[in-house]
Amino acid sequence: MGIREKLFGKPKPKNPEDIFLITINKEFIRVEHPERKTEEILWNDIQEIKLINTDEGPFAPDVWLALLGENSGCLIPHGAKGFETVYEIISKYDNFNFDNFISSMSCTDNEEFLLWKKE
Repeated sequence: MGIREKLFGKPKPKNPEDIFLITINKEFIRVEHPERKTEEILWNDIQEIKLINTDEGPFAPDVWLALLGENSGCLIPHGAKGFETVYEIISKYDNFNFDNFISSMSCTDNEEFLLWKKE
C-alpha cells in the first residue's frame, strides 16, 4: 500500500470507465456503477444495439454501447472492462453494421450509430 492510499484511502481511478462493473454470462449483461442505477438486459431481449457518442470526455465516458430491449437495457462505456467481450459477441450478429462502428470511433460529435436491429 502506497503512502497516498494510507493517507487518503483508495486512489481515484485513472479513467471514469474504470468505476463500471460489467457482468457477462450466458443469460444477461449487467452494468453497475456506485452512482447510477444498476442496468441489466437478457441477451434474448436485445432488440437494438447502438453506439452513442457524446462530448462529455475525457472527464466522463464519451462513447456508450447501448443494448436496448422493450422493457430493459444497459449502457456500457467504451473502455470499461467487459466492453470488448460484449463487442466480440454482438459483432457476430447477422447484419451487424461494422461501417457504423468505425464511423462512431472516429466521431467527436453528439451522435448515435445503429449497429444492429432485430428483424
